Amino acid sequence: MNVIDFPKHGSIIYHPSILPRHRGASAINWTLIEGDKKAGFSIFWADDGLDTGPILLQQECPVEPNDTVDTLYNRFLFPEGIKAMVEAVQLIADGKAPKIPQSEEGASYEGIQKKSNAKVNMAQPAEVIHNWIRGHDKVPGAWVVIDGKPVTLYSSSMLSGSVPAGQPVEVEGASQPGLIAKSGLILFGSDGKALQVKNLQFEDRNMIPASKYFSSDEDASLDLTDDEKEMAEKIRAIWKGILSNVPVIDDTTDFFKSGAASMDVVRLVEEVKQKCGGVQLQNEDVYMATTFQSFIQMFVRRLRGEDQEEELLIDYVTKDVNNMTVKMPHQCFINGNFEDAEDGKTYNTVNPTDGSVICKVSYASVADVDRAVSAAKEAFDNGPWGKMNPRDRGQLLYRLADLMEEHQEELATIETLDSGAVYTLALKTHVGMSIQTFRYFAGWCDKIQGSTIPINQVTPLTALKFAELTVKAGIPKGVINIVPGSGGLVGQRMSDHPDIRKLGFTGSTPIGKQIMKSCAVSNLKKVSLELGGKSPLIIFSDCDMDKAVRMGMSSVYFNKGENCIAAGRLFVEESIHDEYIRRVVEEIKKMKIGDPLDRSTDHGPQNHKAHLDKLVEYCELGVKEGATLVYGGRQVDRQGFFMEPTVFTDVEDHMFIAKEESFGPVMVVSKFKDGDVDGVLSRANNTEFGLASGVFTRDINKAMYVSERLEAGTVFVNTYNKTDVAAPFGGFKQSGFGKDLGEEALHEYLRTKAVTVEY
Repeated sequence: MNVIDFPKHGSIIYHPSILPRHRGASAINWTLIEGDKKAGFSIFWADDGLDTGPILLQQECPVEPNDTVDTLYNRFLFPEGIKAMVEAVQLIADGKAPKIPQSEEGASYEGIQKKSNAKVNMAQPAEVIHNWIRGHDKVPGAWVVIDGKPVTLYSSSMLSGSVPAGQPVEVEGASQPGLIAKSGLILFGSDGKALQVKNLQFEDRNMIPASKYFSSDEDASLDLTDDEKEMAEKIRAIWKGILSNVPVIDDTTDFFKSGAASMDVVRLVEEVKQKCGGVQLQNEDVYMATTFQSFIQMFVRRLRGEDQEEELLIDYVTKDVNNMTVKMPHQCFINGNFEDAEDGKTYNTVNPTDGSVICKVSYASVADVDRAVSAAKEAFDNGPWGKMNPRDRGQLLYRLADLMEEHQEELATIETLDSGAVYTLALKTHVGMSIQTFRYFAGWCDKIQGSTIPINQVTPLTALKFAELTVKAGIPKGVINIVPGSGGLVGQRMSDHPDIRKLGFTGSTPIGKQIMKSCAVSNLKKVSLELGGKSPLIIFSDCDMDKAVRMGMSSVYFNKGENCIAAGRLFVEESIHDEYIRRVVEEIKKMKIGDPLDRSTDHGPQNHKAHLDKLVEYCELGVKEGATLVYGGRQVDRQGFFMEPTVFTDVEDHMFIAKEESFGPVMVVSKFKDGDVDGVLSRANNTEFGLASGVFTRDINKAMYVSERLEAGTVFVNTYNKTDVAAPFGGFKQSGFGKDLGEEALHEYLRTKAVTVEY
């Protein structure tokens, strides 16, 4: 008490429980074990009892059906706890801090469980069993006896929907056998309801996905025939020849930890091919099996023809559309596997063409981000990707690009369904340019000491289909992870995560600023930002009018205006202004608005309804401010989220639509006086954004003069939207910083190290 009372205000303590319900170090575990519907924390005045001091303040949160200790801490107890401690200190400083005595009524104390006491009582309802498992998820781990052997259970969730097919296993004390299914171990409670367990750990501490229960023993070791043993000794001699510094090659000898380099990989593969019956190995096989025992196991399976690629389990959503059957994954992609979000949450992804629900997509939680980051860190630090010869990494990226090209029509169809992009645009640009990007950066892999894979994941379904192709291409587990979810939850956790060292973000400027703050506070992580834009396009009277009309429309209406570099404001020289507007309106009237899968469609739906509503409000405000609405400005009178291509003229510099991005099919036009080059440049640069810009003129000197003075990361001359994967792309000012394409993009993901050596 002398220590506790030493500060003049006393001492306060944070406790992860709504005292006095659960006291002690494992209070939050017991919140889950006992199935409490509310969790929370208390800040109390310390005394000489056991968490019995007076309460200063408390906060609570609901317990979700599949919450774990980690999810509760990450979602509420940690972030809100920090804020509450600040509040508590301020209350003390202000002399307003209460001291509310704790009641003994309802108070409980249960210590941290011992392993011997953590056995699951299977003669209980499924929810009670689930609570017991998730309450013991970290320490010490709840366990049952399966087929006569103790097995620890991790990552439990209540099973929703029908029970999947599976192979039965005997679970001691259970009312009926468990099932090993594709999704994990299915256990049944005394009430007949089911729960699902993802991971199992055996007495030797080896942990496996529950779905692999029956293959675990088979995968552990193979009995070799005499001929295979002879082959193994030949391989041992090859290893010994390469690893001449190692006295004895035993089962645990690690090829790379023993000093082997990339050239030794080639030698090993070629020697095995030459001396062991012509068995074909790939360089990446060595990276996947780095110890002598695992290499022999891999080799023997290859020799027997048993090494078929492990089937990737995917719960597809299929649709017959666009004269094909598209197969769409819809779960998170973490560590090489498709799986539900840890808390089981989903959200509807909607087809903007008709407003129908395409499917439910996993809605990732903070815990899912943590698992993905852990997988990526393991892949980077210890996995085969980091050990692999850069040229071999490049070959895998080339293979991925080939697979994307093979599935280009399916990817484009999915993108059209999910985002409303016109199919031909998705085919050529969204998917086609992504293929070019992978091929471009694959060529860099053996020219730098690292690599980067910048890709545009606009919609969840296309990104998840891409994840499937990465597995087929041979990209090792953990290198690529995809966690669909909200920016406020998933994105914030990425910004805060201490193990993420580089973050790239595409989105709004306000969110970009928040991300910068979080990246600085968390671990000073490197960040690149592609943010908002209000890109100016200047059209001079000496332009090629046909081209200026065609490309000016493309600069605004490309991908129905949902384009980060869209021309947010056109400045047209006074002498051609009226003719230019007349010709634009004539062309708009020829545009076909409709089904984006129809090859003749020019203009598809906006991505989602909330954005459509925002665009209508944007146009209404433009009219209210006094701009002239020449064409459009309304929702198209048809099913779906279609916005009319819109044209505003007489837009003055102070107006909202002159300053703010619409991110939609809205052409905002201002005129400028003939010959006033510097004046229009001043107006064009009078924006906080600087992503892209453009100029149309036949005068090359004028074009160069204007290009040099436009404050934007990209300037188009007599064209627009013409980008290339080899050209650096990124903005100035509040449009962000860092480059996404070209050689400069590589440096965003590399670190320069200086090593000084003195002999």
